[in-house]
Amino acid sequence: MPEEEAEVVVIGSGAGGAPLAHALVRAGHRVVMLEKGPLLRTQQQSPDGLSDFKRDETFATGAEKKIKVVGVANEGESYYSSHVEPDLNDEPHVYRGEDGRDRVTIEGYTAQVVGGGTQLYGGVSPRFTPDDLRLRSFNEDRTDLRDDPGGDVRREARDWPIGYDVLEPYYCRAEELVGVNGTRDGQAKPASADHYQPPLEPNPISAYVRDGMDALGMRHYRTPLAVITRDHAPSGRTVPQDTESIKTAFVNRYGDPLGFKSNTWVSLLAPLADGLDLRANCVVTHLEADGAQVTRVHYRDPAGHARTVRPRVVVVACSAIESVRLLQLSGRYAPAFEARINPNGLLGAYFLTHCFGGAQCIVPERADKSKTLDSDWATDHCARPEWIREQGLWAGGVIYNNTSDGALPISLARTWHAMDMDNMWKGYLQDTGLVGDGFEDYLEDNFGRRLSVAFMANQVPQRENRISLHPSVKDKWGRPVAYIAKTWHGHDRTLMRSLAEQCRQILVRGGEMRDVSSGSVENSVVRIANHVLGGARFGTDRGDSVLDPECRAWDFDNLYVTDGAFMPTSGSANPTLTIEANSFRVADALLGRL
Repeated sequence: MPEEEAEVVVIGSGAGGAPLAHALVRAGHRVVMLEKGPLLRTQQQSPDGLSDFKRDETFATGAEKKIKVVGVANEGESYYSSHVEPDLNDEPHVYRGEDGRDRVTIEGYTAQVVGGGTQLYGGVSPRFTPDDLRLRSFNEDRTDLRDDPGGDVRREARDWPIGYDVLEPYYCRAEELVGVNGTRDGQAKPASADHYQPPLEPNPISAYVRDGMDALGMRHYRTPLAVITRDHAPSGRTVPQDTESIKTAFVNRYGDPLGFKSNTWVSLLAPLADGLDLRANCVVTHLEADGAQVTRVHYRDPAGHARTVRPRVVVVACSAIESVRLLQLSGRYAPAFEARINPNGLLGAYFLTHCFGGAQCIVPERADKSKTLDSDWATDHCARPEWIREQGLWAGGVIYNNTSDGALPISLARTWHAMDMDNMWKGYLQDTGLVGDGFEDYLEDNFGRRLSVAFMANQVPQRENRISLHPSVKDKWGRPVAYIAKTWHGHDRTLMRSLAEQCRQILVRGGEMRDVSSGSVENSVVRIANHVLGGARFGTDRGDSVLDPECRAWDFDNLYVTDGAFMPTSGSANPTLTIEANSFRVADALLGRL
């Protein structure tokens, strides 16, 4: 087969790749998009009116399997695989635990499907605050930081090479073209335009959170959600006359068969009639370069055949862990590529997720939580500079209620007391108290009266938190898998406890609650989760970053990285909207070169 050429090759179809592809195609350029996962259509897109979604995308219902990776600590354990996540025996991530032992995991995979993690996320879409982009400046003269005896915060904090004013118009573009509902009033994030669609009526259970925020003097707003509530002209999507019927926890917690959730497939890619060559089920194996030019993208097509395409520009947007891995694998093929992509040893370093946690309780009155979207109320109270300094913290975070937590009994047997993607199938089968009246009480409390409040906040960058290639574990194509080392800084733990207490106070002040408790990821089995960020941060100093301010690899002319890997700090909120906004920004920079 003759080798083909392409103007732009985008690897990955999620939040980092789709906005850029959308902008370039709309400007008249041809884009080849390579996506590892399948294309799943909505009911409206399917010729027979049946969606490709199975209503339960992240939990498999097939046969039990055993981990066969030799030498890892969880070898021989049981697992089930999903059709939008890799099989643990085929392409795991390997996590190095605090005990120094390796365990294979599917954590850190957002989803292998056209649309990436935006197909399965809850849609919570706040902006970052202006201070999130200037945490070095914010902290450089601080002497009041708690639990940072070595001065790590001041040494490792980085300002972004762009300010909020630069990113702000791209936030507006993302909110308009993707389709987000919510309210502006009460937010600590300035907006030059309001493209929000109106929110739906909140679920009655959320009133307890609103009242708790009011009692604490916290300004609040309706949580921005990437779910359309009105007809959406940019994507051509329409909503039913009874818009309240959109409210189902299936929309946000699982793949949405109706297309109301604004994933990047339905909002940005499907509307492109010409110019986008979308190739699903294609695995990119490595990049090849000649000097400063990436000259070939090597991939395997759906049949497993090796293919190549010669690009003018390459955009890597595989989600941070896999993007870093792809660049490292490319360096394994050619030392000259390694010398250019990693001259300072920073590729893979400063891997980030989020500090996260919250509080939960049982409320006095039962509500039908199946009729809800992911969240109703949010507050930036704990992202205010005054609150951050009062607490002796380096950064703050957003707090919002998880209305849909425990809303559906789907896959119940695999989710009770199972917070980690690797053990969710173990479920309540190990809880012998959930029989008879105990089971009835569990259903009563969890599916009608359990309410949770969560926070997202910046994690302190640490160089030793990193992504590398595992020395012995390989995927089914014979390539080293991603090897992840990550710990929590002492200041992270202090920050999480402070914000968890704020979440607890919201519930305590919201009414006559029962069983109020709080906690954070430091006390759970979740190690990485799905907000995977950093590893190829951008900056103005080529000695202190992997990418330049336009997210181009410093020593390459035509190689860009636009997923969450570019972030030098992880932000005070869910990252998807910021990744999308930055992708639109990089697209404008590329349009000036093409």
